[in-house]
Amino acid sequence: MFLHIGSDVMVAGKEIIAILNMETIRKGEATWEFLSIAEGERRVEAVVPKNKAKSVVITDRKVYFSPISSNTLRNRSIAFWMEEA
Repeated sequence: MFLHIGSDVMVAGKEIIAILNMETIRKGEATWEFLSIAEGERRVEAVVPKNKAKSVVITDRKVYFSPISSNTLRNRSIAFWMEEA
């Protein structure tokens, strides 16, 4: 199953490591450092510009800035995991 994270971007559910709220990320220095490193490694794909993102989806391959709230993405991913069970 794939998770729609905004625009035309779909991510395989089994690749998702974390879905983070952008407001929470802004408060964490370590998380900003992680995002800076990911950007330096060209692993970031901005579905929307960073300043418009509501959440960050971390996969084993890339980091995505998503316009969809972390709660909505969480609810969608729960549906994914329930289908897999």
